[in-house]
Amino acid sequence: MGQTTHEASRGRVKAARAALGPIGVSVPTTGMETVPMPQQIEGIRRLEKAGYRAAWAREGVGGHDALVEIATLLGATEQLVLGSAVANMWARPAVTLHAAAATLGEAFPGRFVLGLGAGMAYQAEALGLRYARPYSLMRDYLRAMTTPVPGLPTAEQTYARIIAANGPKMVELAASAADGAHPGLIPVEYTASVRATLGPDKLLVVALTVVALADRRAARDAAGQFVVGALGFPGSPYGANLARLGYTSDEIAAGADRVVDAVMAYGRPDDIAARARAHLDAGADHVLVNCVLPGYETGIQQLEGLAPALTEITG
Repeated sequence: MGQTTHEASRGRVKAARAALGPIGVSVPTTGMETVPMPQQIEGIRRLEKAGYRAAWAREGVGGHDALVEIATLLGATEQLVLGSAVANMWARPAVTLHAAAATLGEAFPGRFVLGLGAGMAYQAEALGLRYARPYSLMRDYLRAMTTPVPGLPTAEQTYARIIAANGPKMVELAASAADGAHPGLIPVEYTASVRATLGPDKLLVVALTVVALADRRAARDAAGQFVVGALGFPGSPYGANLARLGYTSDEIAAGADRVVDAVMAYGRPDDIAARARAHLDAGADHVLVNCVLPGYETGIQQLEGLAPALTEITG
């Protein structure tokens, strides 16, 4: 008798937890800029040499294809696990994404995790497509990824699949239709809430956005500027989630210290490591550290500087 859907998901989650370890990093392409692949290869090798076990690539629409980037970076490294955080559903049809992800899982066993996001309305509109409620879009896309198409082959799911999920409905969808959730810009207390919804058998990858500067005031100021840009615009899913958690619209729009302190880590390496540990203690399986100061080389250098403090975290 074959595995049930739940048993298969539990097996994928167990394998992903073991492969990822407690700490990963985001490839520092802030703002979705396209970084030349030779530069990315050199940078990813430096991150692996620094001791990181996992790295994650993001994706917009247009520019580089995240799955092709990940395939290139997997081929350029020895053991590093690569994930998408997140692949954009508007970049390709569901069947195409599943085929690409399954191929990566087959070619690099245990070294690929798919994170998937619903993208933004302007991305869909730029392609002449209709954006609807993210929950419905994601539910239908997930279903279409692995539903057999008559007359066409269907690849086996060789990879763990998590979805960008901040609000409660998306977290519930992650629990019922995916292998886990990938929230970001959330307080530690909310990590515990997400874990409670997911239960023990799903993967929880929390994105921790950081500003690594020794001058704590300068770091907080830079973190506040990021919060204003990421949370303060109308329709921001991150801002909407914080509003549900009791933060006021004025606080969110202004990047108030209370908001910055809740969702960002800033300062010295030990400060950032302490916040990562707090998310792990609250139920995260893996914390993805995302440096937001501009510039690819700046990001690589910051992650190298953080490595001694972060790579000693054992979960």
